[in-house]
Amino acid sequence: MTAMAFSTVPTPLYPLYVARDGFSTFMVTVVFAVYAVGVVVSLMLAGHISDWVGRKKILIPALSLELVAAVLFLTGTSLPVLLVARFITGLGVGMVTATATAHLHELHSAHRPGASTQRFELVSTGANIGGLGVGPLVAGFLAQWAPVPLRTPYIVFAVLLAASVLAVALTPETVEEQLVRPTYRPQRISVDHGDRAGFVAAAAGGFTSFAVFGLFTSVAPGFVAGALHHPSRALAGAIVFAVFGAAATAQSLTTRLSTGTKRTVGLLAQAVGVVVLVAGMHTANLAAFLIGGVVAGLGAGVLFKAALGTVVALAVPAKRSEALAGLFLIAYLGLTLPAVGIGVATLSLSATTVMTWFAGFLLVLLAGIALLARRREAAANAV
Repeated sequence: MTAMAFSTVPTPLYPLYVARDGFSTFMVTVVFAVYAVGVVVSLMLAGHISDWVGRKKILIPALSLELVAAVLFLTGTSLPVLLVARFITGLGVGMVTATATAHLHELHSAHRPGASTQRFELVSTGANIGGLGVGPLVAGFLAQWAPVPLRTPYIVFAVLLAASVLAVALTPETVEEQLVRPTYRPQRISVDHGDRAGFVAAAAGGFTSFAVFGLFTSVAPGFVAGALHHPSRALAGAIVFAVFGAAATAQSLTTRLSTGTKRTVGLLAQAVGVVVLVAGMHTANLAAFLIGGVVAGLGAGVLFKAALGTVVALAVPAKRSEALAGLFLIAYLGLTLPAVGIGVATLSLSATTVMTWFAGFLLVLLAGIALLARRREAAANAV
């Protein structure tokens, strides 16, 4: 949770960087995109090797990278420093995500053999998705009321990350290091798992879900401060926390629903949410913007959970990691490309106009996912 929270600490601080150093909204999205590139590179190169060397030998270096990034943030606010710090943050997060989740599952299984995995799913969801919301909440409140707003949040998280390194060092290892390791290769990606339409629908669901998350962790705080005229850093952090909190809560509450039902709920909630969000921008209504964001976050969380369930069910065990790697790669493209596109568009168009086009783009994608899923179900019923 600490690592994931640290990855979103800059979210409510971006308007302060813009005011201090004159960055444009486009440059904010570039800084954000560099983080996503770091995550993808790390997932491809190191996300899978804890199966060979042990969980702790990946988690400790990953958390140490986050700590290095925190120190870099403390050294200056220039664009090159921000770019390097965000890239290193992405590298650490890419190493943490899958490794920590696997470690948590193994610790739970060892402590509660034969027990349901529901507790593990609840805790891992809270740590992964909930952590993404905790970072902006803490950073926003510290930036609003603590001294030196561009330094204090990083000092706090540097201490928390150092404590996390110590905690992991004292945690039991769950994987025995292999004396004869497989030949190293980057994580293989596969998109062909016997049901191309099903995989494409799931991947598109991951793309649209992360597009919503990317919006709120990159340019949404600037929209709240500019288009909606609410410059409070605490408010910006609270809005991002509400969106990710809704996603995590919805994922936890829909555990027993079928994958198809989750997909339907996610599609409808995300569609309604983005429409209400854009209406809030057109009317400069903060309450509508917040409600729309929460509903869209709820839908994004459930839709991504449905996408994960679909891919896990489609892939044979021997190719499951490849299938999930493909899903996460496409999802992180969704995190990056729309946010960068929004940043580019705001150079010549108003924020409200850009958000309207973004909403239209998402609605078309959501309709396409629904159509693909319906055709796939009709073909399965016919068979």
